[in-house]
Amino acid sequence: MSTATTAPPRTSLVEAGGIESIPLDRRHGSPWQLFATWSAPNLEFATIFVGVIAVAFFGLGFWQAMAALVLGNALGALTHGILSTWGPRQGLAQMVLGRTAFGYWGNVLPSALNTVLAGVGWFAVNSVSGAFALATLTGMPVVLGLVIVVVVEVAVAFIGHDLVQVFERYAAIVLGIIFLVTTVVILGQVDLSGGAGGGAFSFGGFTLAAAAAFGYAAGWNPYASDYTRYLPARVSARKVGWAAGLGNFVSCTVLMAAGAGAATLAGFDASAPTDSFTAPLPPLLSALTLLAIAVGAIAANALNIYSGAMSFLAAGIRIPFALRRAIVALGFGVIGFLIAWAALPDAGHSYENFLLVIAYWVAPWLGVVLTDRLLRRGTELGPLVQERRRYVNVAGPIAFVVATVLSIWLFSNQTLYQGLVVQAVPDVGDLTALVGFALAAVLYFVLFRLTKPAVGAPIAADAIEHPVDVDAAEPSA
Repeated sequence: MSTATTAPPRTSLVEAGGIESIPLDRRHGSPWQLFATWSAPNLEFATIFVGVIAVAFFGLGFWQAMAALVLGNALGALTHGILSTWGPRQGLAQMVLGRTAFGYWGNVLPSALNTVLAGVGWFAVNSVSGAFALATLTGMPVVLGLVIVVVVEVAVAFIGHDLVQVFERYAAIVLGIIFLVTTVVILGQVDLSGGAGGGAFSFGGFTLAAAAAFGYAAGWNPYASDYTRYLPARVSARKVGWAAGLGNFVSCTVLMAAGAGAATLAGFDASAPTDSFTAPLPPLLSALTLLAIAVGAIAANALNIYSGAMSFLAAGIRIPFALRRAIVALGFGVIGFLIAWAALPDAGHSYENFLLVIAYWVAPWLGVVLTDRLLRRGTELGPLVQERRRYVNVAGPIAFVVATVLSIWLFSNQTLYQGLVVQAVPDVGDLTALVGFALAAVLYFVLFRLTKPAVGAPIAADAIEHPVDVDAAEPSA
């Protein structure tokens, strides 16, 4: 274990550096700030729309939809809480910690996937919903609304971690109040005694809704320790896990309930979900909700761009500038804006598929990294995550790729592709994420035992590690 410091000192408003370990003298914050950090980005229309599609697309009644959504959210929030506890010990970002499971070069695959889906995919989805809400509220052109939303998103992410945390904290309070009132008003118009109960239970619709909810909640998992690496090294892991997990679960569940309830109301039009969602609201609350949707998009995308940049650097991209993370975040903002602009004419058409794709890759990745951490308990991790290209762990990439391909090939159920099992038994719904997670975990366990990758020296459970040489901009050891 080393006590050397590679991170540049904080000398400006903009967070300097990249993915290096955060030194102990720069650690700060409380674990309970994570409740706001993971509440605010879910207080947006993309979350609401997951509840909408559970009813409007998957044919579930309100209570059936809620059972599926709660299950998916709970699973995604549970893993999110666990992953969040990994940040303080080494002070490292989530995708950097994944190097123990995938090896240095093998980790490029999940890092690249998260870069594209977080820094570009989610950014475009959320920016579009925020732009439409702003345009509906003010009457401005949608493109102008998109420009405003993107500029604020990029500015927050560009400045860095501390501003992101402050923005999420205050956004969680304001957005939480508005959306809680909105949810109460919407659910007050739903016949919860039976009219929204639906007909016969649909196992296929249930699994599809649960998978979509899991894809949304677990979509934050690859970012988890990005926002705990600045916490004091000896912070309570239990508090970190509960705060992050509950922030994710509560916000997702409340807003998805609002979406599912709205979709059961007469006259709801899934092709114009924002207008249909705000239509039953009083004028003032409708206006506040539209404003909250725009601000919620900013809260979500501040994290998406920030963590997308972290994943980009975790893939080993060598950028020698002190503001390398900020520069990458700015670049993703430009790319995401162009993609969102192109998507405006057909916004939301592929959202269901996008959520399922997120679940398809995150679940096998979770199976690998959680099993790896279990197998490495009580050992030093620092030496294995450094910029040492000779550290290899083939078990991770093989288990991840095989589990992902097989689970999609057999169980995928979306408009782009239907798996062999789904074609034979359509009522099975979508079990891709469940199968992918289990298969990846089992494969990794077996391959780890067979290939015997390097394992760090024994270390006390409460020991503090500060790995050096963990940034591609620094000289390799």
